[in-house]
Amino acid sequence: QVQLVESGGGLVQAGGSLRLSCAASGRTFSSYAMGWFRQAPGKEREFVAAISWSGGSTYYADSVKGRFTISRDNAKNTVYLQMNSLKPEDTAVYYCAADSSSRSWGIEGREYDYWGQGTQVTVSS
Repeated sequence: QVQLVESGGGLVQAGGSLRLSCAASGRTFSSYAMGWFRQAPGKEREFVAAISWSGGSTYYADSVKGRFTISRDNAKNTVYLQMNSLKPEDTAVYYCAADSSSRSWGIEGREYDYWGQGTQVTVSS
């Protein structure tokens, strides 16, 4: 069982930056691929970024490529999402998720087994 707790959300102006953190419990964190998803009001949840268990492989949605960076520190059981050049359309609740399979990473929510409670990111214009 893995528990995930996100933090770092908040209100920021367009063009600003935020870094989200996702702290995981459990000794198996370092063997799990991790992902970030987001859900804006009235919209479906969408994939943002994913990282393999080692951190050696990452993948991004086209909408955030070049602006967001996912990383992890397995010694701290934490995965990060550095968000730069934020836009109003990035406003959403951001969720981290853990995939206990052997996949390097996944882009579908159904591929993830554990989810955090989410953290709100609001970007003002």
